[in-house]
Amino acid sequence: MNPTTVAVDLAKTVFERAITDEQGRIVERKRLSREAFARFFANRPPCRIVMEACGSAPYWTRTFAAQGHTVKLLPPQYVRAYVRRNKTDRADAAALIEADRCGEILPVPVKTADQQVLQGLHRVRSAWMGARTARINTVRGLLREFGLALPQGPVAVFRQLPEWLEDAESPIPYSLRPAWAELLDELRELERRIADLERQLQAQAKLLPDVQRLMRIPGIGLLIATALVAAVGRLEQFRNGRHLAAGWGLTPRESSSGQRRHLASHQQAR
Repeated sequence: MNPTTVAVDLAKTVFERAITDEQGRIVERKRLSREAFARFFANRPPCRIVMEACGSAPYWTRTFAAQGHTVKLLPPQYVRAYVRRNKTDRADAAALIEADRCGEILPVPVKTADQQVLQGLHRVRSAWMGARTARINTVRGLLREFGLALPQGPVAVFRQLPEWLEDAESPIPYSLRPAWAELLDELRELERRIADLERQLQAQAKLLPDVQRLMRIPGIGLLIATALVAAVGRLEQFRNGRHLAAGWGLTPRESSSGQRRHLASHQQAR
C-alpha cells in the first residue's frame, strides 16, 4: 500500500485522520479541527486520500483534487462492515483503511458542482412540497370538524376555501376564519415558491446536455431528468442498465442459504 495513504472520517467540525505505512498499518492518528484539516492537506505533498461518500465528501474531494491529491470515495454501507468493536471516529478511520484493501468494493463517483446544484434545488422543492401537503391536510382536517369535505390536492383548496371564508352562511366559525385565511395565503406563497424553483430547474436543464438528452426520452420530463442526473451523473459509469438499477435499489434483494433461494424487493425486505 502507498505509504502516503490517508484515511479521513469526515464530520462537521472535528475530523479524524489515519496515515498508514507500506504494510497498511496505521502509524499516525490525529483529530483535527476544520481549519487544521484544510491546512493539513493544503501543505502536504500529493498523496492518496480515502473517505466515505457522505455529506460534504464531494466538496472535499474537489478541493483535494485541485491540490494534486488522489481521492477515493467508498460506500458507507460497505465500510461499516469493517468497523471493529464500538463505533468511534478512530474506528471509522481504521475501517476505511481495511475497506480500501478490498478490490471488490467499487469507489463512488464524485458529484460535480452542477449535480449538487440540481440536488439542492430538488431538496428545497421536496421540503416545500412537504410543507404544502401538511398545510392542505391541516385545512381538510379542520374543515371536516365542521361538516365540510374537500377532495385531495391543492386545486380544491384554492377553489373552494375562499368561497367558504367569504360566505357568511358557511359553518366555519368567524373566530377561525382569520387563521384559515393565513393558511390560504401561506399555501399560495408555497405554490409561488415551487413554481419559481421549477423555473430555476428549467434554466439549469438548458445548460446540461445530459439533462436535455434524457428529456428527449418519452415519459421523462424535467423533474425526472434533473433528479436522475443529480443522483447518478453520467450513465457511462455503469456497465449496463442492470448495474444502474442495482445502484438505485430497484433489483430484487436476495436472501439465500444452501438450497433455499429467495428474492424479494427492497421495499418488501424493509
